Amino acid sequence: MVMADFNFELVSPERLLLSEKVTEVVIPATEGEMTVMANHAPTMTTIKPGVVSVKTADGKTERFVVFGGFADILPTGCTLLAESAIHVDELDRTVLENRIDAVRAELEGAGDEKKTRLEQFVAELTKLGEIVIPA
Repeated sequence: MVMADFNFELVSPERLLLSEKVTEVVIPATEGEMTVMANHAPTMTTIKPGVVSVKTADGKTERFVVFGGFADILPTGCTLLAESAIHVDELDRTVLENRIDAVRAELEGAGDEKKTRLEQFVAELTKLGEIVIPA
């Protein structure tokens, strides 16, 4: 069976990280991991901190760490607009710890609802570090 290709773009405010034909993308949707393939039903979903795994049309797998955002999925393609994203090879403990420190600083003086959201974000970032960065 031949896998159908579709267009995938991973965009962060800083730059376009990836734009190419892919056969499959696994995204860390807020409701859980989602595998997106060609002809997927139109969907829009929020993204939580996690790893986006991309199978390119030539069979390679690329992995990117995203720090939240949302994905717009159409039958012909998928665009993931990340709040921030980097290639998995560029993520190290310092990058992650700086990110966690920034969120913790934001926690100071945050209202209750925002505090809960930020604490959840810190927990997700910490878990992400355990998954992506070798101890």
